Amino acid sequence: MTTTTISASTLETFPNPAPQRDFHIHMEIPEFTCLCPKTGQPDFATLLLDYIPDQTCVELKSLKLYIWSFRNTGCFHEAVTNRILDDLASATQPRYMRLTARFYVRGGIFTTVIADHRQAGWTPAPMVQLADFASQSNTRA
Repeated sequence: MTTTTISASTLETFPNPAPQRDFHIHMEIPEFTCLCPKTGQPDFATLLLDYIPDQTCVELKSLKLYIWSFRNTGCFHEAVTNRILDDLASATQPRYMRLTARFYVRGGIFTTVIADHRQAGWTPAPMVQLADFASQSNTRA
């Protein structure tokens, strides 16, 4: 089992193209892996990142490389979820951010960890209900 220190400095950002409004960015990261700190066996998860940016957005290639850096790192599900959220929130300073980590079954147990970050003083605009599209619906039949 290997443990390493992952640097959040690898997370790059770019200016929010529409800072005058709240808009929701949703990312699905289906290939997250880390190691069990007890056994050294790989743990697999899908990460769901949802955020409302303020002045900056996270750049995707740097996010991918940052996520890959956990592959040889031993960490508990709860700790790694909160660490990733802290690093992303520190890099982007969003109005709101939620990270949902859905870990695949291990020993007959599925684990889901959800962590939130909210900018001080920020309150969301009232939600407008629109029709929902199925997850990963980039193509239409």
